[in-house]
Amino acid sequence: MSASEIDIERIGEDVPLLEAIRTARAIRRLRPDPVPKALIRKVCEAGTYAPSGGNRQPWIFVAVTEPGRRAWIAERYRKAFRAYIGPAFERAEADPEFPPASLRNMRGALHLAEHLHEAPVHLFVAGWKRRAEPQLQALFPAIQNILLACRAVGLGASLTTAHRSFGAEIDAYLGLPEKTPSCALLPIGWPQGRYGRPPRASVDEKLFFERYAEAGDAD
Repeated sequence: MSASEIDIERIGEDVPLLEAIRTARAIRRLRPDPVPKALIRKVCEAGTYAPSGGNRQPWIFVAVTEPGRRAWIAERYRKAFRAYIGPAFERAEADPEFPPASLRNMRGALHLAEHLHEAPVHLFVAGWKRRAEPQLQALFPAIQNILLACRAVGLGASLTTAHRSFGAEIDAYLGLPEKTPSCALLPIGWPQGRYGRPPRASVDEKLFFERYAEAGDAD
């Protein structure tokens, strides 16, 4: 999809909210085609409608699109990711009883790490601290809003925090002061796959009224 084919004002506006929530799975295989800056702005604007205590709005978004800068970030991300998931991935592949769906997710995450430099947008979400602590209670709702907005406009996206292993170095590279650290990286681009409902256990297995009870507990 080219920039000339996109009506930024209208794209995504008619997607039903609950359908977007149910089908906004993580998309880790992305095409390298550029994403219009106006569309990046649109999904970040959705993030700004998240709630925050005292309406402090602590979020800052840094979108990295220049290829050389993306390559610099991807190099560090791969080092962190391999140290994090490498041993677990090897064990999973060698285990014939490892759940296939979980193995597919791991392979998708590995693909993203190996191809992160190709993702056209590295969107970092940062926020200034309050009482020396990141305001995650506001930043993660903003992140979810962005992911849902990406789903609505047809962009692929996922949430990762693996870059935090090189957090201070990457934050400095992004120009973020120490008091405003990044908490998440959202690789964004046009998806190679498609959105769809991910496999989920029934909510009836997860929902309890009044108090939690282990399976098999007496009433």
